[in-house]
Amino acid sequence: MLTRRIRSLSIISVLVAVSVFLSACAQGGALSGAPAAETKVITVVGQGEAMGVPDQARVNVGVDVFEPEVSQAVQKNEASIQAIMEVLVGLGIAQEDIQTSNYSLYAEQKYGDQGAEGISGYRVSNQVSVTIRDIERVSEVLEAVTKAGANNIYGVEFILSETGTLESQARANALKNAQNRAAELAKMSGVNLGEILAISEVISPLTPVYRYGMGGGAEAAAVPAPSISPGQVSVSTQVQVTYELK
Repeated sequence: MLTRRIRSLSIISVLVAVSVFLSACAQGGALSGAPAAETKVITVVGQGEAMGVPDQARVNVGVDVFEPEVSQAVQKNEASIQAIMEVLVGLGIAQEDIQTSNYSLYAEQKYGDQGAEGISGYRVSNQVSVTIRDIERVSEVLEAVTKAGANNIYGVEFILSETGTLESQARANALKNAQNRAAELAKMSGVNLGEILAISEVISPLTPVYRYGMGGGAEAAAVPAPSISPGQVSVSTQVQVTYELK
């Protein structure tokens, strides 16, 4: 019995000693200011956009041919595409600015009351993407390729050869927008903005404001030079900014 009491007293003494040690450590930490208070932050997303006048254009020119025999369809399509290529080169378009964007050949089924009755013919489609570096000549190029045999023009995209200036403007606008958003939210919450702690950015691709397009099957001789307006293009960006709150 005496031995058990001695053991119990020893265990109690050890527990008391550990408790005193931990209390002293906690007080020492508090005195030294070790556990720092958590930094309060606010994160916002700012949006910015900048507009500019395009200086180049890209157009997709196509030839669509349907014939009863596959060889006839291929040959007729090839002849039209070659005529278009010659016209483009004659207009001063560089070879590196002419690129095949799509080529397809498929059989078209003939249908009757009982369903498919065989092949009615073959359709060959060939498309080339053309970069026009002199934007004043877009209408001239469209008229020339149409007369050369193009019966599909899938769109004119107006582009900028250099976007660095617009990107910088859009970035500055986005950062200003983020600061205004953060300041407004901070004011509503009764706090003040501190320093910027983090910034990340997402740049969106160029957005054309205007596009021109026409469907397939146009008669070359009946199509005059189209009226083309380049309009403007825009560069947009988003920035995510984290501010310290005071």
